[in-house]
Amino acid sequence: MAWVLKMDEVIESGLVHDFDASLSGIGQELGAGAYSMSDVLALPIFKQEDSSLPLDGETKHPPFQYVMCAATSPAVKLHDETLTYLNQGQSYEIRMLDNRKMGDMPEITGKLVKSIIRVVFHDRRLQYTEHQQLEGWKWNRPGDRLLDLDIPMSVGIIDTRTNPSQLNAVEFLWDPAKRTSAFIQVHCISTEFTPRKHGGEKGVPFRIQVDTFKQNENGEYTDHLHSASCQIKVFKPKGADRKQKTDREKMEKRTAHEKEKYQPSYDTTILTECSPWPDTPTAYVNSSPSTAPAFTSPQQGTCSVPDSNSSSPNHQGDGVSQPSSEQLQPSATIQETQQWLLKNRFSSYRRLFSNFSGADLLKLTKEDLVQICGAADGIRLYNSLKSRSVRPRLTIYVCQEQPSGSPLQGQQLAGGGGEGSGGTPYVYHAIYLEEMVASEVARKLALVFNIPFHQINQVYRQGPTGIHILVSDQMVQNFQDESCFLFFTVKGTLHECMCLKMLES
Repeated sequence: MAWVLKMDEVIESGLVHDFDASLSGIGQELGAGAYSMSDVLALPIFKQEDSSLPLDGETKHPPFQYVMCAATSPAVKLHDETLTYLNQGQSYEIRMLDNRKMGDMPEITGKLVKSIIRVVFHDRRLQYTEHQQLEGWKWNRPGDRLLDLDIPMSVGIIDTRTNPSQLNAVEFLWDPAKRTSAFIQVHCISTEFTPRKHGGEKGVPFRIQVDTFKQNENGEYTDHLHSASCQIKVFKPKGADRKQKTDREKMEKRTAHEKEKYQPSYDTTILTECSPWPDTPTAYVNSSPSTAPAFTSPQQGTCSVPDSNSSSPNHQGDGVSQPSSEQLQPSATIQETQQWLLKNRFSSYRRLFSNFSGADLLKLTKEDLVQICGAADGIRLYNSLKSRSVRPRLTIYVCQEQPSGSPLQGQQLAGGGGEGSGGTPYVYHAIYLEEMVASEVARKLALVFNIPFHQINQVYRQGPTGIHILVSDQMVQNFQDESCFLFFTVKGTLHECMCLKMLES
């Protein structure tokens, strides 16, 4: 038995010695000079996994970084976007940091760049109606801006500008090589854009977005470099501090397992990369529709003569025919669609429909347009796209008499069977009246029958026993709808007169 135990000890000591000897070379074989990580990754077992890993050169590296000095909320779940609470009117610093690597973007080295800071809506529904929302806010807060720069506190910004038509944006130039901080003040609160019901409603979230541009060949800052944004909510003064405290207390009451589902609160807010904010295309900024010629008379200073199409823009007929250019065609290009929107008083939606062709816009339903543009403008845009006609207040039919002898002879011939002396039927033109005034009748008669409007002195209607009665506004308002008239011209020594006679229907 003792011999067996002795043999076991010998065998065990031998195994230990052999094992130590086998391990003694491992340190030498895996020394610094023997293997490197690249050699290990070059092994066949790692080749398949390595092909899916991004290379250092492929990693997207933003040229700039913007950091807002305001704490994020702790009540945000892990995979959601951060949320930051701001106080109305309080100055908050946004640090503009140059994040370029050595050799990146050498074209802006030693040059200035332009940044535009905006406060915009986070909800897509409110983005569609941004113009209407901001106009309503402007009406309730005349003279105020949604966003301002605190210039005395800001550092490194040059040539600050604010556009009176863009109350939610500020812009400035800055040098990426120098320390730059822009202090902003947001003057709108989130609950101002919430439908009022019973009080205590949640405010809508906003976004702070920074877009940076460099100079193009013409020296204009239009070449986009970088954009980033973050989600915020704005409260009345000190309201953000109370909300932050409330969120922190709620998180402290949660269990450790529940806290793992939420992000920690950070002292600063890093703006994350995003798409640039869509601006109105430059090609359409100065575009203006060609105005239709108006019939004006310098000799009649007391009579206002508007555009002949303005009184009944949707009717197609003589005197009020609608040009084909006013109807949006499915084949219209993006630029033609933008022109159509401008000409039909939808200029505030040109940025929203900046990528829409005529076919794209015509495919939208009435419900789509109401949701995008609001009830009033949505219905108006739908009717304009579908060419919905508006019934005129009065319609009259007029034919020009070509007298063979005297005017009365021509009228007597016309009163018979609707044919002239030569057996040619009289052709009548429909005239649609909206203003129901005498000047409108004269203007549209001049347009239909190609008569110089400035030569028309008066318009008469032939009454009983052939008397001439001056056509006044009151007479026009008492015309029967769809009345028929013959008219002929009476040339005077100084002016040309026009006479109308009503035919029996």
